[in-house]
Amino acid sequence: MSDNDASMASTTPVAVVAERLRITEIFHSIQGEADAIGWRTVFVRLTGCPLRCVWCDTEYSFYGGGWHAIDDILAEVASHGVKHVCVTGGEPLAQKRCLILLRKLCDAGYEVSLETSGALDVSAVDPRVRKVMDLKAPDSGESKRNLWSNLEHLLPHDQIKIVIASRADYEWARAMLVEHALADRCMVLFSPVHGAVEPRELAEWIIADKLPVRFQMQLHKLLWNDAAGH
Repeated sequence: MSDNDASMASTTPVAVVAERLRITEIFHSIQGEADAIGWRTVFVRLTGCPLRCVWCDTEYSFYGGGWHAIDDILAEVASHGVKHVCVTGGEPLAQKRCLILLRKLCDAGYEVSLETSGALDVSAVDPRVRKVMDLKAPDSGESKRNLWSNLEHLLPHDQIKIVIASRADYEWARAMLVEHALADRCMVLFSPVHGAVEPRELAEWIIADKLPVRFQMQLHKLLWNDAAGH
């Protein structure tokens, strides 16, 4: 190769590889949880999760999925004409490029929420995103995975969700509420595991103990009984 050829090769642009994410599904539905409950929402469900909570209702998102360019995801979201977008999983933060998607959705003007397990670092999430972060109670089988340092990165518009499968889970959640002053950080949501704790029973525990938490049920389960794509 001549010196001239080498010079030309060094200045030839390298093909840009599209930023991609592995996606299980993108769908338009009604938000069934957290502070955006009831709003028409586009859900972007990323594939993969390092946790195995015993009560998980989205195991189908652990494997498979397909690669989508982030710009194509944005185009699909835009086609539904919504204001609210929820990035979920699986565990969306298990894919590092999720942070790019979140930022681009915020830049496009959407109200963006992120459903995350609380086991992975949330410090780099765009501050415009509403983080809905789990704290895993003992009956989940994954409470040892709680990354407690995440609490320092929560903002007032974020939410902590504790899914409760038993009275023991409730006692644990009540203790964490006090120990970590959770309600002083952001909204705290207590949610019963479907079929494990009667919703009315959990509501009565909260009332009896006068807890500063928001009781929630999963609206989408009431409407569509856990069908995929809802």
